[in-house]
Amino acid sequence: MNTIQNKEVRFEDLGTIDYQEAWDYQERLLAETVAIKTQNRKLSVEEQQLTPNHLLFCQHPHVYTLGKSGHQENLLMNDEQLNAAGAQFYKINRGGDITYHGPGQLVGYPILDLENFFTDIHKYMRLLEEAVILTCADYGLSAGRIDGLTGVWLGHEDGQNPRKICAMGVKCSRWVTMHGFAFNVNTDLNFFGNIIPCGISDKAVTSLQQELGRELTMVEVAEKLKGHLVRLFEMEL
Repeated sequence: MNTIQNKEVRFEDLGTIDYQEAWDYQERLLAETVAIKTQNRKLSVEEQQLTPNHLLFCQHPHVYTLGKSGHQENLLMNDEQLNAAGAQFYKINRGGDITYHGPGQLVGYPILDLENFFTDIHKYMRLLEEAVILTCADYGLSAGRIDGLTGVWLGHEDGQNPRKICAMGVKCSRWVTMHGFAFNVNTDLNFFGNIIPCGISDKAVTSLQQELGRELTMVEVAEKLKGHLVRLFEMEL
């Protein structure tokens, strides 16, 4: 673990950005951080450079992404149908199966050196989920987890109707994270009908708008979520 820790996090709102462009940006930030860590190993503590942390928020045009452990048959469209829907498709290097990104969905990409916080990927995932759970609570919604399934759910208690409101999938290299979470705020849920979301066929997908019956301000939701992330990770933005 790092002898010195940096809890400062640079926040960027990328607005609406092409998926490939955001992916390339994440890869560059991760590579820069890993390069610093590699160089630090050759230096004394006094000479070492602090590693940076980044938190990116954005929205994407319609796109489906398939994680490295996913199954392409969970995409229920061919190339012609993708083109007709104005959607793209990428096989990517995060964990998890297939999901959808699109307008009205708050996507978060933390590029954090976990050695600045804690070296526990399970704890990392649970804290991301907790930030979304707390944001849902801000709007009077009881969200939670389902054993064995990653992400955040409504109707998660036994005997209820489980509905996924936030999907998650990450990559971690030398304790530096990338990819992250996709929180359905005002998302057009019809686009999830073209996939088996996260490979789970027996559970529904929902959004804040669907649950509350009104459209929300994306900036407001983003500020609430960011605030919870800052507190949970003890970040300094």
